Amino acid sequence: MHTLFKGIKMIGLIFGETDFPKEILKKVKKKKIKYLIIDLSRLKIFKKDKKSYPVSIGQFGKIINILKENNCKKVLFAGKVFKPNLSKVKLDLKGIYYIPRIIKASKLGDAAILNEIIKILSQQSIKTISSISFNPELSLKKGNYSKIKPNKEDQKDIIKAIKTLSKLGKYNFSQGTVVRNKKVIAIERKGGTEKMLQKCKTSKFKSSGVLVKFPKIKQDLRVDLPTVGLKTLKQCKKAGLKGIVLKNKCNVFLEKNKCINFTNKNKMFIAVK
Repeated sequence: MHTLFKGIKMIGLIFGETDFPKEILKKVKKKKIKYLIIDLSRLKIFKKDKKSYPVSIGQFGKIINILKENNCKKVLFAGKVFKPNLSKVKLDLKGIYYIPRIIKASKLGDAAILNEIIKILSQQSIKTISSISFNPELSLKKGNYSKIKPNKEDQKDIIKAIKTLSKLGKYNFSQGTVVRNKKVIAIERKGGTEKMLQKCKTSKFKSSGVLVKFPKIKQDLRVDLPTVGLKTLKQCKKAGLKGIVLKNKCNVFLEKNKCINFTNKNKMFIAVK
């Protein structure tokens, strides 16, 4: 067994929305690692799994008890966790104590919620490991992954996009920006990448401009890495973009082969800087 897995007697999988958690679960089962799931997804996606515990984000006492009763000292976060609706959220005693911190964090974006939960668990001697610990193959290294490569004009757009993201200290929920002809067309807001790309749709341009998705400034790289897949690339195509750019080993790339085939078929590019 890989040295990474030897020290893990039981892993707590704290899962939200998206397909990334499903990929992690497949690998954990394949490696025969003992696990439990804290299911924070709104539709309780993992309810059929016998080792899954459907929990509200306000039930910190329950979350901590589940982890401690199962002698679980390491956890992994994956998937999107949404800002809690205070009128509907179920609170236990620890939840009442911690929820003001969560509300304050939620104003800074979804990732800040996860960071606050990590701090709370750390105070209980529960360590958070990287979301790609079991799936390093889902993170792309530096290079080009398509037949088409960015040309000089594309490179100018990429440079502009990276500089734009590096200056967005106050928008700490922004992981992405779209640049076309050296002009910033859109910056990701709380609505996420999909909404940003919908705003970029135009009949005027085809195969022009880039989406750059980099981790947020001062982001905890154990959680909430920029995640892209076939759906993202299809949205880029609809928006008339030529390519997508990610950061070296700081991404989650789903459906890799399908994505590469799609970009080659549509004369788009995938580049990692």
